[in-house]
Amino acid sequence: MSGYSSGITRLYSNYHQYGLWYLGVSYTVVLFLQDTYFYFTHRLFHHPSLFRWLHQGHHRSRYPTPWTSFAFDPLEAIFQSLFLIAIVLVIPLHLVTMIAVLTTMTVWAVLNHMGLDRLPSSFPHHWLGKWFIGPAHHSIHHLKYTVHYGLYFTFWDKIFSTQDPSYGNKFDEGQVDS
Repeated sequence: MSGYSSGITRLYSNYHQYGLWYLGVSYTVVLFLQDTYFYFTHRLFHHPSLFRWLHQGHHRSRYPTPWTSFAFDPLEAIFQSLFLIAIVLVIPLHLVTMIAVLTTMTVWAVLNHMGLDRLPSSFPHHWLGKWFIGPAHHSIHHLKYTVHYGLYFTFWDKIFSTQDPSYGNKFDEGQVDS
């Protein structure tokens, strides 16, 4: 027996149960909540007393590769998985929406660990690119551990002043090693 079959989760399979419009809304809400959870836990994992136990394994790659996106310390993996467990217990999600969230999370993580030159140089300056984390943004995080903690969006970094103030300039000049 699973949590789904016993009715413990809020997962559902009939897309008419909440309407088609809810698929997009719930997907967007979960991405926002996941980014929020990730930002604060990721920032916490960088605390000097926790870093060694929770996140150091991921940062063994100073210059990330797609494989780095799957390099987690066991405790970090547990903490990050707790989010999705909690979400399916609280928010009604269609199974397709849950698969879309998991796919987005995986593809986004791999993309953001591919290095600096995978998106156009105008990306961090484009009106849309200013709000989304890309490979350059995350690569700077691997070089400077005190900036860029978000998963999908840059707004938490902007709100809490953890966005590298020279991010756009460094990207333009091809510098990321400060």
